[in-house]
Amino acid sequence: MDEQFIRTQMLLGAPAMERLRNSHVAVLGLGGVGGWCTEALCRSGVGELTLADQDTISVSNINRQDAALWSTVGMEKAQATALRLRDISPDCVLHPLAIRYEADSREKFFSARYDYIVDAIDLVSCKLDLIQTAHQRGIPIISALGTGNKRDAQQLRITDISQTEGCPLARVVRKELRKRGIPHHKVVFSPELAFNAEDGNEAPPPGRRSIPASAIWVPAAAGLLLAQAVILDLAGGREGGPTPS
Repeated sequence: MDEQFIRTQMLLGAPAMERLRNSHVAVLGLGGVGGWCTEALCRSGVGELTLADQDTISVSNINRQDAALWSTVGMEKAQATALRLRDISPDCVLHPLAIRYEADSREKFFSARYDYIVDAIDLVSCKLDLIQTAHQRGIPIISALGTGNKRDAQQLRITDISQTEGCPLARVVRKELRKRGIPHHKVVFSPELAFNAEDGNEAPPPGRRSIPASAIWVPAAAGLLLAQAVILDLAGGREGGPTPS
């Protein structure tokens, strides 16, 4: 038994750990949600990770993103995340990609084989294209919905998109997926109403109308829930049977 993962193996069992070691998971979006998800996947023994994000680390990321440190400001998020994960699990195979997933980059991204995809993308058009393509190709996928301007991590849950309410992003994604013939899709979601945040005077990136307020606990909790869903789905039950609900 690998000492690094002994506590996880005690919980999931040796066959599950072998499945995780042989799994390739892609995480798209390495901000406050996706970054913590990648770290949890890596610390849990997933053997191969693709890390996709076109952005670079800024000082305003340090309050909540796992790879955001004073020493990494200005680095590509994909490279900074990979640097951190290599120190956590040197045997994990990492593919950092400084790209934005969109229709034009779809075929390049899907040229690799994935056992699971984590969608932590902010832009709705890119998010929808990724979800639709994964469903069409039979690749398990889970999406993070809105965590900005929220303060209560206890309201986060793993659910089906059809069971979401109160979240503007969930409403848009749910409506657009139905148009595409996808009524069901696994998500991490919170019904908490957005907090009326103060203006931070930070210019939004291209494609965004504003910058949401955010502290560490809500996006980090969402990222850990994403990882939980992926790990338990890939691992199955303790000895390969169904995962307890």
